[in-house]
Amino acid sequence: MASFASLHFQTPLHLSDSHHTFSKPKQFHFKTLAVRGLARRRTGRQRYPSEKKKLERVTKTLVEEVKRKDEGLWRLSKLSVPVHNDPGKDFLGISEGLLEAIAKVLEFPVPTMLPQEVFSVVRKSFDARKQLKEPKFVYTVDMDVQKLLKLQPRTWDFISQLEPKIGAIEHMPSEKVFDDLIHVIRDCKHRRSVNGSNEVGPKVYSGKPVNATFFRKPKVAVVGSGPAGLFASLVLAEFGADVTLIERGEAVEQRGRDIGALIARRLLSSESNFCFGEGGAGTWSDGKLVTRIGRNSDSVQAIMKTLVHFGAPEKILVDGKPHLGTDKLIPLLRNFRQHLQSLGVNIQFGTRLDDLIIQDSQIVGIKCSDARDGCHSDTRNLMFDRVILAVGHSARDVYRMLLHHNVNLMPKDFSVGLRVEHPQELINSIQYSSLASEVRDGRGKVPVADYKVVKYVNEENVEPTNTSGELNRSCYSFCMCPGGQVVLTSTDPSELCINGMSFSRRASKWANSALVVTVSLQDFGALECHGPLAGVEFQREFERRAAIMGGGNFVVPVQTVTDFLDNKLSSKSLPTSSYRLGVKASNLHELFPPHITQALQHSLLKFNKELPGFICEDALLHGVETRTSSAVQILRDGDTYESTSVRRLYPIGEGAGYAGGIMSAAVDGMYCGFAVAKELNLYEGDVESVLGKAQNTGFVKY
Repeated sequence: MASFASLHFQTPLHLSDSHHTFSKPKQFHFKTLAVRGLARRRTGRQRYPSEKKKLERVTKTLVEEVKRKDEGLWRLSKLSVPVHNDPGKDFLGISEGLLEAIAKVLEFPVPTMLPQEVFSVVRKSFDARKQLKEPKFVYTVDMDVQKLLKLQPRTWDFISQLEPKIGAIEHMPSEKVFDDLIHVIRDCKHRRSVNGSNEVGPKVYSGKPVNATFFRKPKVAVVGSGPAGLFASLVLAEFGADVTLIERGEAVEQRGRDIGALIARRLLSSESNFCFGEGGAGTWSDGKLVTRIGRNSDSVQAIMKTLVHFGAPEKILVDGKPHLGTDKLIPLLRNFRQHLQSLGVNIQFGTRLDDLIIQDSQIVGIKCSDARDGCHSDTRNLMFDRVILAVGHSARDVYRMLLHHNVNLMPKDFSVGLRVEHPQELINSIQYSSLASEVRDGRGKVPVADYKVVKYVNEENVEPTNTSGELNRSCYSFCMCPGGQVVLTSTDPSELCINGMSFSRRASKWANSALVVTVSLQDFGALECHGPLAGVEFQREFERRAAIMGGGNFVVPVQTVTDFLDNKLSSKSLPTSSYRLGVKASNLHELFPPHITQALQHSLLKFNKELPGFICEDALLHGVETRTSSAVQILRDGDTYESTSVRRLYPIGEGAGYAGGIMSAAVDGMYCGFAVAKELNLYEGDVESVLGKAQNTGFVKY
């Protein structure tokens, strides 16, 4: 899909004569700031001699490793098909235009003579960058050589001349088939039974006299039903553990009704909302499945195949920027839940974690209560052999509870900012120019246009009382929701924070994205926020400010982009907003410290160079976006996933500071599930041999 740039912009929608204002930098006094773009990768003649030599060595090695060109698969990447020659974004087969691109790589003279059935599409994305002569679909395709030679023997002369080329042509001696996680685990269990080990689990004592010991399934509690908790539960349940899944929020059916009450009647349920409930915060979002931990890795492919198993469209396996949308996530989660229950998982919705039961620095159980009872008067003690903590980044009460038990926590960097909203037609025009008419509310030939922009800001003594020396900040668009809406993600009525969401077709008339700036310990200290929860208090400070600025009742303070750059209160009528609980014209300069506000202003000016027309009177900024990722990291062992301070406690996922989105959280939960299963003697062997080496997820942006 289109990424950083666009085609030549023609006739921007709703641009006023005031556009020339933004060519006058003297209006904005940012003398202490400088912004630069991302360094581009050197290619072709721009490569250094050392880089060219290294590339030659790698290429030579690849050529030498190909033993039999007539066996296995050849993977052909970067196959370009002009948009006018392609059936469109929803077609995942082999078109005539794609055959022409394949024939060009093979140097085969007659594309129509290539049998379509020997090719399979691995990846399809859309590229509409402005430096291109025309927009195109870009494919990665696998070619079955033996089948090709059988159906079209005369292609051998061309296959025999084929050589590997980094990033474009790759030879695979055998086809690598990715399976869903359920079948991966059952294959592991089958191999174990063949090897003669039939134990269900380790010997566990019942608490009775020693001579009354017995074998039983180990009991594991998983707290949180977001992606990390769901996949940890799935792994352990499939391996035979007795799993109890505890979720403070409600199942998706009831959660949908609670969110409806919030939107229609301003009734915020503190336990079941946009952040808490089955599926986690990602359920009512865009359902993005993009990740920076290796799209083609075994672990990510296992997660993707599992999602398809539970009802996700197979298109996500091929789409260059896969997403589900809330409407697709809800039935998927229902299927996931039913499978867990069929394995014997005890799922307890509306159940709040109140405390940990710790003896001799080792967890032995948890205290929980009915989340629907605001008094939490029915506290229950539940005993477990292991506890997996998979809470989300908004479970601030859990952080405080962990701190009370001296669990090792540390503040981590994250980002804060505003959410900007444009008419989707404008973004389509910026990115696609005359091709924008092909979007057709998500049903057209090309995808609904999105964008992703990153800039860096160098601050040199911007605020002498707040910073010292030079500080590098990243300013970027985050969680862009084409054809979406701005939604409330507050979990406390005295605080106001927002996010974006969209449905699978992305058919709304608005496009929104967070525009955020990285913040760190220096920023926290400037507001007298200290200690492990400094970042959490930093977030709450701006959420409270936004709530006061909006006047309460979940009304969001807003300002047009043009007025934000001019630092003036919007006096004209505001453009329409997708936010359904009301907006109020405000001066958003009163929200953040000057150095953050200035960084946002400078970023907008730079974004407008990447996306001409981004700055316009129809662009509306909403405050405030603070929960881009967890403000806390719960320290754990890198191999066992166990807390460094409390044995048998396993902090995972985004809330623990080890993921940044649906996919990375799911992968983290999956690896933790394997690690715990291995410790409990439910699984033997090396997880890396099954799923590859775990990636260092840490702080991962969407």
